[in-house]
Amino acid sequence: MSAPHDPTVTPQDLTVVGAQLGRSARDVVEIAARCTCGNPLVVATAPRLSSGTPFPTVFYLTHPAVTAAVSRLEAEGAMYAMTDRVAEDPELAERYRAAHEDYLAQRRRIGELAGTGDVPEIEGISAGGMPTRVKCLHVLVGHSLASGPGVNPLGDETLAMIADTWTPERCACDPAWRAAA
Repeated sequence: MSAPHDPTVTPQDLTVVGAQLGRSARDVVEIAARCTCGNPLVVATAPRLSSGTPFPTVFYLTHPAVTAAVSRLEAEGAMYAMTDRVAEDPELAERYRAAHEDYLAQRRRIGELAGTGDVPEIEGISAGGMPTRVKCLHVLVGHSLASGPGVNPLGDETLAMIADTWTPERCACDPAWRAAA
């Protein structure tokens, strides 16, 4: 996984994230995971945006290379087989439920840092379909990259499935991102 990093958000980070996304970043509280070169991979977003909108996706995957690799798996329908496995495998279901609880705890932590307070509209709702189904692999991968291996089993599994295309140990950043900053 990525080397330990400083989660502090710098103006350069926001410029890089904007270049990665093709739009301005919204309500970024931390850089939750970084590339080996230091560029953002995952941002932690406030659970209530400055517009007042509840935002359940605390770990938002920003890097285009990993996003594209995960999108290919989604297009192939990988989520359906994972959802079936969660329903059929009690051990996997328990580990996935623990990932859901970790996600909620992380959202509370990020909310406290952001000063957003409670967000009752999304209370108990994590993201990505947790804890009973899989509907967004991007969320699960973002959670795995932010939290490290062993926290989100299906995020970890997705990272293993895309390892031939993208891995956190190998930089796939566009040098123009830093030039723009």
